[in-house]
Amino acid sequence: MSAHLLQLGFVLIVLGLLTGLIVQKTANPRMALSSHLEGIFNGLLLVVLGLVWSRLDLGHTWLVTTFWLSVYSAYANWLVTLLAAIWNAGRLMPIAAPGRQGTATRERVINGLLATLSIAIIAACVIIVVGLS
Repeated sequence: MSAHLLQLGFVLIVLGLLTGLIVQKTANPRMALSSHLEGIFNGLLLVVLGLVWSRLDLGHTWLVTTFWLSVYSAYANWLVTLLAAIWNAGRLMPIAAPGRQGTATRERVINGLLATLSIAIIAACVIIVVGLS
């Protein structure tokens, strides 16, 4: 799983860098910049997790759970900010999308991703802390 985290981390970094190339072409460039940074930073998070993976003292089920929670939250964080930038949406993200609101369906998609990725990354980090203890 360590090698997969490293690979997925670098893929996400590349996606973040590519997102940086389209920032000015989106409906909300400020949100696109957030997506660019989310891709890079979340990619680095996966790389770091891949590097410390062997130090986690967790059972197989917890390791698999942590892997998928981490990967989901990292990629969802990049994706949700990219979608918000393209859709000119993101009512729940007022700093990067001040006064912007997409259609009801698009806002539900964004809100759902934000809620689930937030729970996933918090859960993953708690499990990692326990696994490193």
